[in-house]
Amino acid sequence: MAEVVYMPKLSDTMTEGVVAEWTKKVGDAVSSGEVLAEIETDKATMEFESFYDGVLLHIGVEKGQAAPVNAILAIIGEKDEDISGILAGGAAAPAAAKEEKAVTAPSPEPVKETAPAAKTQPVSTPAVAQTTSTDGRVVASPLAKKLASEKGIDINTVQGTGEGGRIVKRDVDHYVPYDAPARASFTAAPAGVESYTDEPVSQMRKTIARRLAESKFTAPHFYLTLDIDMDNAIAARKALNATEGVKVSFNDMVIKAVAISLRQHPAVNSAWMGDTIRRNQHVHIGVAVAVDEGLLVPVVRFADTKGFAQIGEEVRTYAKKAKDKKLQPSDWEGNTFTISNLGMFGIEEFTAIINPPDSCIMAVGGIKEVPVVKNGQVVPGNVMKVTLSCDHRVVDGASGAAFLQTFKGYLENPVTMLL
Repeated sequence: MAEVVYMPKLSDTMTEGVVAEWTKKVGDAVSSGEVLAEIETDKATMEFESFYDGVLLHIGVEKGQAAPVNAILAIIGEKDEDISGILAGGAAAPAAAKEEKAVTAPSPEPVKETAPAAKTQPVSTPAVAQTTSTDGRVVASPLAKKLASEKGIDINTVQGTGEGGRIVKRDVDHYVPYDAPARASFTAAPAGVESYTDEPVSQMRKTIARRLAESKFTAPHFYLTLDIDMDNAIAARKALNATEGVKVSFNDMVIKAVAISLRQHPAVNSAWMGDTIRRNQHVHIGVAVAVDEGLLVPVVRFADTKGFAQIGEEVRTYAKKAKDKKLQPSDWEGNTFTISNLGMFGIEEFTAIINPPDSCIMAVGGIKEVPVVKNGQVVPGNVMKVTLSCDHRVVDGASGAAFLQTFKGYLENPVTMLL
């Protein structure tokens, strides 16, 4: 009997997917484990593998088209099998177990949308070591081949970083000709000529827009800002980093201070569920990481039980995976509180939009040397501003303020975080 393949739910926030590429056409033989299609979700472009052996009898979603989760993606069966009944009557949604199996199959590759541009002529480059198939062809994903063709790039000159040297989308995105200087993404128009480029909106950007708009206009936000004296934190960090092999950042200290403060203020570690308020007993801190395509929030799990060094190592690993486009869905799911830190960009103070389902997000600015009053004297000091955005349905002003005072106490006396 024919097997129906449904549009899988490849992330916790995915509601629809776009077929970026079909690797098979109707009538082709398909084996279990073969890549059937490349699907663009709200967070990544993933290779979707077939779970069935047979012949591809029907394609339900054409290349470039979107379809909701659990829509009929394809039908696989025996050659010349009659599937008119399935097409006429539809098919039941897949069971949860089958859907979960689909989630674990692909490895994600975050989407990078680029504006249409004039094709560039391929340039002569040094020979590039490349993995080839037994018949001498360069091994590359269909999406990578498509993008290379659109950009006028000779696929033979691209270095593959995928499994076994396979060329994948990120390799084409990051390709720079050897004898050409890096080109700015903006090309100046002739003086006096109006010009613009329309960029297609990626699934990731659509989801960011939808979720944050829902958060901003559904959750009643209010904001609490506090100055933190960072003199002791600076001294503590210097002492910790004097130890060989230890590298602690101020962000690591902020994450730890937030995590242990949440244990004392469960109202802030909560989520609005509609008819209930969920009080999370565990502490999972989401750390916002900017990528070219938008924003990803990998999660440091059970952060309250981890030391500075362990937190720092996890954050650095997540940041590298994000930049290399290797984050897995399990890396960005499950946060109970989120931190957004723009201090490294010289931003002194800002407000952030709550990241659902959290009830709070903390915006962290940079440390600034300013005159402060200590013991009745004006002296140089180091101050960091933080702003807590709160969902007033869950967190009251007094609860948010109490949490910030606890957080402030830990950062101004870092030794207490080690007790």
